[in-house]
Amino acid sequence: MRLLGAGILLLAAAFPAAAQLKLNVNQLLSFVESSIRLKHDDRRVADYLRKVQLTERLDDRTIEVLQGEGAGPKTVEVLRTLAEASRDLPKAAPPPAKPVAAVIPPPPADEQERIIEEARKYALGYTRRLPDFICTQVTRRYQDPSGLEFWQTSDTITEKLTYFEQKEDYKVVLINGRPTEISHDQLAGASSSGEFGSMMREIFEPATETRFRWERWATLRGRRTHVYTYRVSQPRSKWRIDYQRTMSIVPGYQGLMYIDADAHVVSRITLEAFDIPPSFPVQQARTMLDYDYVKIGDGEHVLPLRAEVRMREGRHLIKNEVEFRMYRKFGADATIRFETPEPLPEEMTKEQPVKPPK
Repeated sequence: MRLLGAGILLLAAAFPAAAQLKLNVNQLLSFVESSIRLKHDDRRVADYLRKVQLTERLDDRTIEVLQGEGAGPKTVEVLRTLAEASRDLPKAAPPPAKPVAAVIPPPPADEQERIIEEARKYALGYTRRLPDFICTQVTRRYQDPSGLEFWQTSDTITEKLTYFEQKEDYKVVLINGRPTEISHDQLAGASSSGEFGSMMREIFEPATETRFRWERWATLRGRRTHVYTYRVSQPRSKWRIDYQRTMSIVPGYQGLMYIDADAHVVSRITLEAFDIPPSFPVQQARTMLDYDYVKIGDGEHVLPLRAEVRMREGRHLIKNEVEFRMYRKFGADATIRFETPEPLPEEMTKEQPVKPPK
């Protein structure tokens, strides 16, 4: 990662072939519905489903619903085979109920402008307010050569991240839970940058001329949040995508900006590249970065919590899930027990509907 300028880097890697997948019915439904929505090729979806082993009973009614939503004939044929093979399995659990969002009017236009300007001041001064610290960065990397979002684990990298005098330093400690002498710069595969302020700052820089527009209310980590769409044109962009350290582009990008309704600090940023040249190998690139309150020493600071980077090269999909854990104040006596913690619980990053005011 680099403090000056945000971006993503994609390097070539070799991956194992997919093994048989065990899914429950809700997971199967999610996959097929996603394939319909993304207009995946019927033959490819069917070929992938042939590798699936169900853990619950698939009934004919569910297949009829999927067929009505647009599942192709080859997909339906494989689904009927799966239904027959699962006749003696336990009944599928009902799908989780979808929360209903409250209808709340947006804040007045002048309040929106005020909050954007306060968030701008916060973003432009963000790195100057950060304390010196050390933390554990865990990067879980996944890939899917089919392009259907059935992810296979590639590796898990645990690093010691030191932030001192507004500069970052990385030391790779573990790869797949085993000690290693590989340096951060020697890591193959995909990586990202910009988590410690450059991504946020560049969006809010006046020279970037970012256009913000109200989108909705949301609840994130229990706090009411403003959500704005934004767009950065290519001539104003500094978001770089490198490919195998031999090719590079700076695309335009757009996404969502989440701003805490009370503190007016940034709690989430999403970015998605647009107008990527057709000749560039990476044709899709998007990032989601979450910030949260972290206690370091005697103070509380807003620091990166989790980042997710997704890219597509041809059919091949790559996903990195990066977590920042075990923050400690930097100093000679600062110690961290280097191990790979379990992934953050889903509720830490899942957006919830906003509740109406009392």
